[in-house]
Amino acid sequence: MNKEKWNLDNSYLKLPALFFTEQLPVSVRNAELVIFNEPLATKLEIPRQPEVFAGSEIPEGSRPLAQAYAGHQFGYFTMLGDGRALLLGEQIISSGERFDVQLKGSGRTPYSRGGDGRAALGPMLREYIISEAMHALGIPTTRSLAVTKTGETVIREKQLKGAILTRIAASHLRVGTFEYASYFGKPADLKKLADYTIWRHFPTISKNENQYLDLLREVIKRQATLISKWQLVGFIHGVMNTDNMALSGETIDYGPCAFMDTYDPDTVFSSVDQQGRYAYGNQPKIAVWNLARFAETLLPLLHEQVDEAVTLAKKEVKEFWQIYHHHLLLGMRGKLGLFNEESGDKSLFEELLEVMQKFQADYTNTFRLLTLDQYETIDGSESAEFSGWYERWQARLNRQSSSSVEAQELMKKNNPAIIPRNHRVEEALAAAEAGDNSVMEKLLHVLSHPYAYSSEQEEYTILPNISACRYQTFCGT
Repeated sequence: MNKEKWNLDNSYLKLPALFFTEQLPVSVRNAELVIFNEPLATKLEIPRQPEVFAGSEIPEGSRPLAQAYAGHQFGYFTMLGDGRALLLGEQIISSGERFDVQLKGSGRTPYSRGGDGRAALGPMLREYIISEAMHALGIPTTRSLAVTKTGETVIREKQLKGAILTRIAASHLRVGTFEYASYFGKPADLKKLADYTIWRHFPTISKNENQYLDLLREVIKRQATLISKWQLVGFIHGVMNTDNMALSGETIDYGPCAFMDTYDPDTVFSSVDQQGRYAYGNQPKIAVWNLARFAETLLPLLHEQVDEAVTLAKKEVKEFWQIYHHHLLLGMRGKLGLFNEESGDKSLFEELLEVMQKFQADYTNTFRLLTLDQYETIDGSESAEFSGWYERWQARLNRQSSSSVEAQELMKKNNPAIIPRNHRVEEALAAAEAGDNSVMEKLLHVLSHPYAYSSEQEEYTILPNISACRYQTFCGT
């Protein structure tokens, strides 16, 4: 295979026409490549072609399309779709793997709902930073290949610089895609979508007796695992609508997302989430709610008798909790250096979180300082509650056969030394919008090895100054 050329397929076009609209991106005249993910491009065997990432040139083999989907936004069903995104196709690499290549911010589509179809530079760079940080943390995610300035102005609350993000994903199939099929398609359309999803992501179940039940089961497994990973690093997605749940099990859409500083289950950053529906502590419950909506769309495929289909679906959705708690507990043991299992481990973890919340301890730094054996520098460590917990933890460590060195190494693998702190991300974006990419490039460099515990990461562990204003994020992406 010539790695200087694209190797695109367009399998999404095999679906019924109601699922997409073929369309070319809007060409821009003064495009400028702001950042390009060279390692990812090498992996994907994609050439560096700024004109493609700007939407001004269509790569060989591409048939661009906008994808239709629907979904529940904050609990209410609404019509949705890729209002400003175009799928260029699926890049197939030498291993046979295929990856969606999507332009985000490339112009209005039939699903724009009155929007201009454009995106601003800041939010596109924000998705680049956070998605690449998530990848480095070992969390399944869409990836960012490039951000390109369009040379045009985008009007939001004020005039902003326009940009396009080139996003890479296992696919852009969502719970909302199935909701769209269920609400607006025929049974045959739903079946074709389900078969396509199985072909893309779960080919080993295609010959099973009830492959559609297995599809539901596999999606639940991936989501339960994914959400546990979010919780373990303090990540808050911010807008867990059903259209933002990818069936591949990847984190998708980084609009109002952020990482938690002070531990508090009620933490929410999104400016549009006034009721805290998508707060940190609610994320597992929302995942179950979304999966129930997915299960509802599959009912006609699960069993010819509706009652039996509902029974089967309910049983599978309930399994989320066992899978989620298994992975959460496994991850927490790693964060505390525990190799074996004891019945009191869950209580030990919960007690730590309660103490952290009471004394407003920083989530990431608490685990980092425990890893470095610097307990006395943690907020609240002088309290009877925290010191009592610490003694119980030490006793628990001493009951396992692994050495303290081995325990620390395990903790280093599970506790990131750094995360994309909100104030650091904002600092990088402000500099980039002013034309200085060096702050962002340095941030991306240290975030690329979050478990390194290197000296150059030290400055990025410093917490922001206390502000009277609560940090807010916006749905800019």
